[in-house]
Amino acid sequence: MHAPDSLPLISRRVSIQWMLGATAALAAKDASIFAAEPAITARGYGPDPSMVKIYQPGDVWPLTLTESQRRTTQALCDLIIPADASSPSASAVGVHDFIDEWISSPYPAQSGDRRTILDGLTWIDAESQRRFQKPFADLSAEQRTALCNDIASLKPKPEHKKAATFFKRFRDLTAGGYFTTPEGSKAIGYVGNMPGGTFEGPPIEALKHVGLA
Repeated sequence: MHAPDSLPLISRRVSIQWMLGATAALAAKDASIFAAEPAITARGYGPDPSMVKIYQPGDVWPLTLTESQRRTTQALCDLIIPADASSPSASAVGVHDFIDEWISSPYPAQSGDRRTILDGLTWIDAESQRRFQKPFADLSAEQRTALCNDIASLKPKPEHKKAATFFKRFRDLTAGGYFTTPEGSKAIGYVGNMPGGTFEGPPIEALKHVGLA
């Protein structure tokens, strides 16, 4: 089934929360091997972003991905984390929106990823056209897997090394975005701070030990 012509956008409030969580969760990125991207001039949210204001896409900084690039990003996210019997796919919780926000932001931690992701999306669509005469988003699951197996290898062929660097970073961003959502946290069994039962005080043995009983 093909992706819809226009993909929905998550709210900026949600994306801010994801970015703050994922910045801490993601491991240090590899140095970019692609050409430098011109500096982004947007100022960002500042040192104290409002977590109650609902920002609309483009309110603070322009998003980067074209509709075609969003479809490719969605398809690749879902290849990395597909839906299963108990959990939704990566795109179902908006991870492709998170990646667009990430590479569009003006912060140093994200700036090196912008060129890597954009060049990688260009490569994967061009390679898809070369092999299958279709954009990556229009391939079957088997075709997508066959293409990505070449760039997911720990020892890629020389001609796939740049694409492999892209895939590794894209996979890390996909996982970082997905597992900082409520659905992703549930998928790995993380429940966070949960209220317990009624606290009835320390046991009598402990109180006797400190002379309080």
